[in-house]
Amino acid sequence: MSVASPFRSVFLAGFECSTQRRADGRRLDLLAATGHDVHALADYRALAAHGIRAARDGLRWHRIETAPGRYDWSSALPMIEAAAEAGIQVVWDLCHYGWPDDLDIWSDTFVTRFAAFAAAAARQVRAASGESPFFCPVNEISYFAWAGAEVGRIGPLATGQGAALKRQLVRASLAGMRAVRAVEPTARFLHAEPAIHVVGDPESEAAAAAYREVQYEALDMVGGRLAPELDGGPDFLDVVGVNFYPDNQWVHGGSTIPLGHNAYRPFREMLAEVHARYGRPLLVAETGAEGTAKAAWLHYVCGEVRAARAAGVPVLGICLYPILDYPGWDNDRPCAVGLFHTHDPTGRRGLDRPLAEELGAQRARFAAEGDGDAA
Repeated sequence: MSVASPFRSVFLAGFECSTQRRADGRRLDLLAATGHDVHALADYRALAAHGIRAARDGLRWHRIETAPGRYDWSSALPMIEAAAEAGIQVVWDLCHYGWPDDLDIWSDTFVTRFAAFAAAAARQVRAASGESPFFCPVNEISYFAWAGAEVGRIGPLATGQGAALKRQLVRASLAGMRAVRAVEPTARFLHAEPAIHVVGDPESEAAAAAYREVQYEALDMVGGRLAPELDGGPDFLDVVGVNFYPDNQWVHGGSTIPLGHNAYRPFREMLAEVHARYGRPLLVAETGAEGTAKAAWLHYVCGEVRAARAAGVPVLGICLYPILDYPGWDNDRPCAVGLFHTHDPTGRRGLDRPLAEELGAQRARFAAEGDGDAA
């Protein structure tokens, strides 16, 4: 891979930081639910012990902007400082499905307030860490728009308005990046979007192809290929994040396509398609499985990333997401997805040993193949 990576290690860890409101009105706060906000330093040090020196994490907008233009950084500064102390580079999510309660997400004020928050966050990250910030402005615009405004699963709990929310979130993302660059010109950005593959029978083949193409709309808008009135452009596409899970391929109107099925598309081909479309370096920004499938899934994804790299696709790294077990969004069920388990009263977390062993083996393979950051 000829592209120099901005990340300190080939493997990153993602901390689940969703803050959306559910259909029942309850607001989630996964950083609090997993205890990561309290035990950030211990968590970051645990990453370093496993050779992970970069992470995705979240700045909770609804906790920080307590009134219009008034910011309380007490929930964020200890985490920023802990990352710096542990030597962990962080890509901070600025809007991970949640926003302050007093804001109407459909309004122009949402865009201007987000831009101001993004600029303030850039100043705080620089001051607390001494480093130029790295942000994911709006996480998974495509999923956010679908879940929040097409099917009403999360806030704003609308239906049939997914396209409108997608445009609004792109507007906010672009405004946020402009505001950040005005105060931190060297800031970097990650755009994390789901990578999907949808197939159909002869009667639904066209519909499946159209559905699959929709996955690119948000990035196309950010990059100026689509909806030029939003004022996107190629310079807003920095690192393109690809989120990929075991259920990201399915039959149109039907069930998930399992790994190994003849209709399953190799992940290496999906990565190559994204790179061919945008010409930007890629990050597997989220990937993981649950329970006993975790290690096998990591083995598959790493093999596909190596194959994509060998074909000239600049995949900079792989983010294990989430890195901690967490309570499910809808029913609080324990989701055994992490390298680390629920913490004890001291902040100590149990380790998923099969996943840790696979991670160690994969780090060694990447190092042997020339990725010095993997060692």
